[in-house]
Amino acid sequence: MTRLLSRQDVIQVLDMGDVLDILEGAFADFANGKANMPQRTPITTPEHGGLALFMPAYLQGMGALGAKVVTVYKDNPAKFNVPTVLGTILILDEKTGAPVALMDGGYLTAMRTGGVAGLATRLLAKSDAKVHCMFGTGGMARTHAWAVDKARDIQQLVLYSLDPIEKRQAFADSLKDIISCEIVLADDPAVAVAEADVVTLITSAKDPIVKGEWFQPGCHINGVGSHAPHMRELDTLTVQRSRVICDLMDACKAEAGDFMIPAAAGEWSWDQCGGNLGDVITGKIPGRSNDQEITLFKSVGLAIQDISVAFHVFNKAVETGAGKDFAFY
Repeated sequence: MTRLLSRQDVIQVLDMGDVLDILEGAFADFANGKANMPQRTPITTPEHGGLALFMPAYLQGMGALGAKVVTVYKDNPAKFNVPTVLGTILILDEKTGAPVALMDGGYLTAMRTGGVAGLATRLLAKSDAKVHCMFGTGGMARTHAWAVDKARDIQQLVLYSLDPIEKRQAFADSLKDIISCEIVLADDPAVAVAEADVVTLITSAKDPIVKGEWFQPGCHINGVGSHAPHMRELDTLTVQRSRVICDLMDACKAEAGDFMIPAAAGEWSWDQCGGNLGDVITGKIPGRSNDQEITLFKSVGLAIQDISVAFHVFNKAVETGAGKDFAFY
């Protein structure tokens, strides 16, 4: 039998605290050679203005085998009343290859994307970090606020975005069911960054929205929003001042404009990158060396995140009875 899980089913069984622990195990498996993750494969459908991304992974340590398919069709809302971005995840039995779960990947993607920023914060931010400044109040921002709150004893969340004040306030109000700290709307990004222990950027900016001189010593930065060679949220000075840790260096070399642009200009070198998050988890490389160091985590998203979390969702669904079973054969 195959378990069919809707978005609501996934929401029902998935908690952010679990996500951070699952991702830590997944990155450790990958760093220890216990995971196989082929490169993300894109296929375009030019006549329909669409893009499909195929993201397979096998985490041998936890027995999780599967693939996520993400599609981006910009005309969907206007033409078909369907979201622009859709995600579907298939989980297979590692022993037989039979499909054991088919689930919506939209909410799960938001949870694993926020979750890895939370995991990086847990590993790299100062232990006494209290103030979290977040750039962006869009669809992915909620899970990032939640994850960082889980990683540290956050006392104040400072929100900055270019959205109208009504939208920013509505977003702030929407967080009150998952975090209990004070929430402040910032008007001056420089002041907001200067007072922060953790800064998370989850925007669609194509050009830098922060300046390197804004960050106080000891700050931890999560750079998540920019995920293409031509996009960057961080200026060159921010990268130069930071100890850089990637979700995966090879992926960032192909997709992270925050690093690719200064590297191409000769203003920063990949030799200056500290390494991969999984290597910090397994102790192969150090994370933060002292309370004055600025740390920077860059994430472009990896299939091991999706499949590890989806495998957990499947097991929790079986345990709790969420979803519906159906027979392929």
